[in-house]
Amino acid sequence: MRGVGRVIAFNWPKYGLGLAAVVVAAALPAPLWIVGVVVGGWLLAGLAATWWAYDRSPLYQWTWLTALLPAPPARYAVISTGLDEISPTLRHLLPAAEEVLLDLHDPAITGEGSIRRARAMIPSSPRARPVRPDDLAVPAGSLDAVFLVFAAHELRTPALRQALFAEIARTLRPGGSLLLVEHCRDTANTFAYGPGAWHFYPHAEWLRLGRGAGLRLATERRMTPLVRALAYQR
Repeated sequence: MRGVGRVIAFNWPKYGLGLAAVVVAAALPAPLWIVGVVVGGWLLAGLAATWWAYDRSPLYQWTWLTALLPAPPARYAVISTGLDEISPTLRHLLPAAEEVLLDLHDPAITGEGSIRRARAMIPSSPRARPVRPDDLAVPAGSLDAVFLVFAAHELRTPALRQALFAEIARTLRPGGSLLLVEHCRDTANTFAYGPGAWHFYPHAEWLRLGRGAGLRLATERRMTPLVRALAYQR
């Protein structure tokens, strides 16, 4: 299960509430029923956008992501905040590299219902180390690459995000790469997800965090208009 299936499974209360709102609004006199049309339209648009971005694009092949690296890494880390979506594929794409799995999940800071349901359905790897944004427990300059995929936005305060980027920069060797994959709060995502796009952060926030950590944006790529990959170098 991936893409739309995962989104519905992890966020079913939101979709259930939205469907109930549509049903209730449809029974109201005009023009109140327009509320139902708007809510239903956002739900359908969001699911259609997710199907397109996740299920019908090359996104989950990840070959395009490793192609953003200047060279195959000898040692890399995958950082997740409750759901690791890429390490099985990376092990196949980078068989000669040493892998480090780091799990930032902490119910106090990444305890949203969708994350709890995701972890219940897809448990974290037993090899994943529990870490904190301000302490990744990895020696300085020991990593060639760090993969941060659909994870950083779950840190909901600027201080936590800044601490994470600073720690990533510390763990990277000179010339090492951070590969960040995120939805951004932009026109395309707002059109697709409506108010749900405010769960994401603007593109400028990721640029700010990189600069603040001393990381240079080397290249950027869009995977559909909804998903961006930013490759930074130390």
